[in-house]
This record gives sequence, C-alpha cells and structure tokens, in this order.
Amino acid sequence: MSQTADPSGARTHARAQAGTRAEAMPTIPAAAATDLPPGVAAADVTWDETIAGGGYAGRQLARSARLRLVDLKGDACASLLIFNAERPIERLNVADTLKVQWNAYLGAGSLLLSDMGRVLMSILEDTAGAHDGFCGASNEAGNAAKYGDGGNYGRHPNARDRFMLGVAKFGLGHRDVHPCVNLFKGLLFAADATTEPQVGPFAPGRQVTLRADMDLLVVIANCPHVLDPRTDYLVSPLRATAWRGPVTPPDDPIRNATPEGLRAFQNVEDYFLR
Repeated sequence: MSQTADPSGARTHARAQAGTRAEAMPTIPAAAATDLPPGVAAADVTWDETIAGGGYAGRQLARSARLRLVDLKGDACASLLIFNAERPIERLNVADTLKVQWNAYLGAGSLLLSDMGRVLMSILEDTAGAHDGFCGASNEAGNAAKYGDGGNYGRHPNARDRFMLGVAKFGLGHRDVHPCVNLFKGLLFAADATTEPQVGPFAPGRQVTLRADMDLLVVIANCPHVLDPRTDYLVSPLRATAWRGPVTPPDDPIRNATPEGLRAFQNVEDYFLR
C-alpha cells in the first residue's frame, strides 16, 4: 500500500518534504534569495522565483521596484503582461510602446507604455539585445500544430493559456490577456521588410533589469516563442528577482531622454499627485 494511502501517511510524507528545493520554485521568504545584483540588500528583496520552461508567474510590484529577469540556460522566453495595479483596465500597449519611441527594437533605455500614455516600466539594463514587440504570445492551436498538443495540462503549454492562469490570480479574465512583449527572443527587420527570428539558443546568463514606474501587476509566461522554428518544445528556466528601489527622480536620464518619454513620465507624476 502506498504510504500516502491514508491521511496519517500522507501527512508524514508531506512533512518529510520540508526544505526540499526544486529547480523551479519561489524563494520563501524572498529575503533568503542568494546571488543578488551588486548593492542589493537581501532585506530589500520582495520576490525571487525560478520559472520553469512552460511555466508562468505573477506578482504585484510597488512603484520604484526593480525586476531583474535572468535567462539561466540561454533558451528562456519571457512573455510579459503589465497592468496598473490600482486600475487594471490600464495596461501595456505594445503598439504605443513602439511607435511613440520611434523604434522597433526594445533595449536599455526603452519604456513600456500604457494605453493611457503613462510609463509602466523602464528597461534599465539589458545584456540580451534580442526582444520582440510584434509577435505576441503562442496559442493552443499553434502549439498543437507544431508539437502535437498545446493546452495548459499537456506537455507543450502555450503562453496565452499560461497568461489566463496568471491573470486569474488577480481576479482578471480572458479579456484582460492583452498583447505582450517577449524578452530574450527577438525579431530582426531587413531593408526589404523580411523578418528574421532570433530564437537562440544563446549564451546562459543574459539579463534584463526593469524599473516599475507605477504600482503594477506583472504576469510572465515562459514558453517557446511563437516563431521558434524548432520542432522540439525548447524553453529553459527563467529567474525573476524584484527588490525595493528609489522612485524615478526628475533628473533621471531615461526620463529626460526624449520629449515623448518625458511627457509619459509627467503623466505618471500627475497620476500620483491625485
């Protein structure tokens, strides 16, 4: 008979797992996180989690928090949804993020803008250099055609359904799964308008550090990029670490880099004055 066949045995088995670490799981308490960025005190860490390939995670981040994402083995794809935590009807607008900044490529110094003209997050540091604001999230039909199945409970989950699970934990639903940005996987545009996916695998350890410029809900799905041509379901673990930091100051170089960006930051500052 299985040792978990009766309540007493199941309890004993469950308690015996105390202290067990898996490759992908949250660090609890977050202050116990190790391998932190230089200058970050453990007491300031508010979230530390390794997200499995095919996994997802979500967190509420306070204004001024920093979020570092690390592609641990060179094949992660961090698909990102962002909401105003106070009023989730305001969320990431990928089209405005690209057109307002006159740039098809995201990287250090880029802003992630809301559909109400405010800065949700700023990209402070980027060692990856390959990101995508055009292709969106994979879906069940596409994954099924490529891998044989694509639902949440099969072997090849898709990013859109992972988003559905993530937003549900904040009381949101299907209509709230909006277009995303994909970090660590990119898209190059040639002069003749043809595109070239940049899907790797890349060197391990690539990092992106973002600053929360509003109080946010952040949902991340770590699934293969929708244009990944490989027929195997290949995606590696992603580490997310967040910590407290200072609010963006008036003399911040990213804030003042362009007239369009400055106006988006001023819209944020006006919002918090209310």
